[in-house]
Amino acid sequence: MSLSRRQVGLAAVAAVPLTVAASGLASAGPDRRSRTFHIAGDSTAAQKYADAAPETGWGMALPFFLHEDIVVANHAVNGRSSKSFIDEGRLAAILDVIRPGDLLLVQFGHNDEKTADPTRYTEPWTTFQDCLRQYIEGARTRGARPVLATPVERRKFDADGNAVPTHGDYPVSMRALAADEHVALLDIQALSIALWQRLGVEETKKYFNWTATEQDNTHFNPPGAIAVARLVAAGLLHRRVLSPRDVRRLDAEIPESWITWPTA
Repeated sequence: MSLSRRQVGLAAVAAVPLTVAASGLASAGPDRRSRTFHIAGDSTAAQKYADAAPETGWGMALPFFLHEDIVVANHAVNGRSSKSFIDEGRLAAILDVIRPGDLLLVQFGHNDEKTADPTRYTEPWTTFQDCLRQYIEGARTRGARPVLATPVERRKFDADGNAVPTHGDYPVSMRALAADEHVALLDIQALSIALWQRLGVEETKKYFNWTATEQDNTHFNPPGAIAVARLVAAGLLHRRVLSPRDVRRLDAEIPESWITWPTA
């Protein structure tokens, strides 16, 4: 079953809980300056290049849903966890340039689960939360607004055709931290698994990086990246991180041709 773009947008509004929304609506005044929307995350969000096409990170599609005066700075990098992103100096690089009024969206979990890799692994209820607090505190001390996003769900179904969660305690740990720290939370894990359930086993293949030579149930192709970016944008609006004037095209068809893969 294929969902309309309007159904995807409405699903985001209906499914995100209101309990941990941060207070304050983004300014929509006529004299507002351009703001930067920074993304810290992993390969599911990252910019992809020509040698990886048609693989597409949802961060590549997010600008289609945001007003032109919001600049998207996509710092997400393949293979990184909340820990390795910090250890490599990537959070520090963001904090060097982030300005008051900017936004920092943080989505990790996929690679924090790598128990065999001490450079990336974090434990959900201790080191994962400790790392996430560094993003939160770093943004806040610079006058920017942090936003947490639970990791987008992989494509996995059981024998009965039910979409199966794959991220263990990482999403629930992030939800708890968002509540404790009064940080806006986008529950992309819950929204995406609901979307995969609606689409079903076969239709979801059209959203992931399934090609003649690869069956990738983690990374997206253009339709999948656009669908997840739409969930993110609708969630930002619903959580009052952004105002209605800050978003656009939530109900519109986005041509796949708008996705481009530059040369690295």
